[in-house]
Amino acid sequence: MVPMTENALHTAEARIRDLAADACAADHIPGFVAGVHQAGEQIVVAHGTANVATGAPMRDDTGFLFGSVTKVLTTTLVLQQAERGNLDLDAPVSKYLPEFALTTPGAADGILVRHLISHTNGIDADLYFPDARGRDALKTYVEGLASSCGTLFEPGEQLSYSNGGMIVAGRVLEVVTGLSFPELLERDVYAPAGMADASTSAAQAILRSTAIGHFPDPATMTPRPTGMFMLPDTWGPAGGTPIGTVADLLAFGRIHLAGGVSPSGARVLSAESTALMQRVSHDMATPNVPPMGLGWVRYPFGDTTVLAMSGASPGGVSILCVVPEHDLVFTAFGNTPGAIVLHDRILRMLLSEHLGVTIPAVLTEPEPDVDLAPYAGTYRSGQLRIDVSVVDGRLEERTTYEPADESQERIFTAFAGGTTSAPPQRYVPIRPGLFAPAGYPPEMFDGYLRLLLVSYHDVRDGRARFRNGGGRLTRRA
Repeated sequence: MVPMTENALHTAEARIRDLAADACAADHIPGFVAGVHQAGEQIVVAHGTANVATGAPMRDDTGFLFGSVTKVLTTTLVLQQAERGNLDLDAPVSKYLPEFALTTPGAADGILVRHLISHTNGIDADLYFPDARGRDALKTYVEGLASSCGTLFEPGEQLSYSNGGMIVAGRVLEVVTGLSFPELLERDVYAPAGMADASTSAAQAILRSTAIGHFPDPATMTPRPTGMFMLPDTWGPAGGTPIGTVADLLAFGRIHLAGGVSPSGARVLSAESTALMQRVSHDMATPNVPPMGLGWVRYPFGDTTVLAMSGASPGGVSILCVVPEHDLVFTAFGNTPGAIVLHDRILRMLLSEHLGVTIPAVLTEPEPDVDLAPYAGTYRSGQLRIDVSVVDGRLEERTTYEPADESQERIFTAFAGGTTSAPPQRYVPIRPGLFAPAGYPPEMFDGYLRLLLVSYHDVRDGRARFRNGGGRLTRRA
């Protein structure tokens, strides 16, 4: 391990401050907050504005929506209940939720609890947004799956980032503990971890400094406040509702550095369960889909592994990274979706400049004459359609959201900033089955942004069955 001295950490603080100021000005990010903890030292950097409507500043202790970072908290809760004998990771979900079903009869029967938290369940519910609130929100979500959502693949066959799996896991937790998901999160993670400012609702968040998301105005790129602060309660375990500060997420990340022990010395998770979360559970063997643990995504940077999860919220994006080999936790939030690029810059700076990690190139030299025909066609998942064609020796993708009903459209468009389709995007072939967005330098994909690459899988009879973008699968129609 290359130690980071206190002086080096303060050098990192100055670098983060400069990177944040430059990116916020150049990329129209209203506000940004980040923190690093290593070997007993901690720094926090805040810059800009938390809410352009009010002018409230982004402060060191400003709260923000965790987004999908919550999935690691949810997984921690599942492992806790497994340790206590209330859950069996290898039991069918139906053992705990007899009502659990999907639109294809019998499709849910083979899904195990383990599949829910390893993103290998195949539930096609990534854009399913039932608008329910309160104590029965997750119960309503699970009941709605039977008439609204099918499957993308057989359990364990593929890996696809799964909001639905985490929400079902949250409902399993409610059933086996008798507590609501927010109550359980507060009792078994927030309290023992020392996440003193974390909460689970807008009603709690409004009592203290809290950032809101923003979207760029299409005409001027000027940030405008989101019209929806958070997703419905049905999305709590996947990242819809939990809120906290940089200090809160640094405290949680430290648990996963210390074998399950919180900064206060409280045992949150056993060393065995902590290690299990960090161990590879499924690997798609493609650079745009890093190996998956339980909850954690394992990003390889040469011989160094970064355990990470990012989280989108309406008009904002967070990230939590744990680097066990270097006893380091990094977390950040920016209040426009494009802030993920700044997250990536800071992560790579910390790895290369301050930890001495060599970051190898993800992309090799493009292979000549890649046959594009197997990848052209239409791919679908729930309410999402991607049309892929061959244009001038490249793949061109057109992505369209096709809402199931007015409620789904209202929630999705508010979450996405008002859009239901994306401009056409062209991709250049790197090798058979792997493509990079045209017009970007190859080194852009060496860090967290390798998720922007697109891969195609399971070619049969000259046609790929699956497309993977951003860790999410769509299936050939």
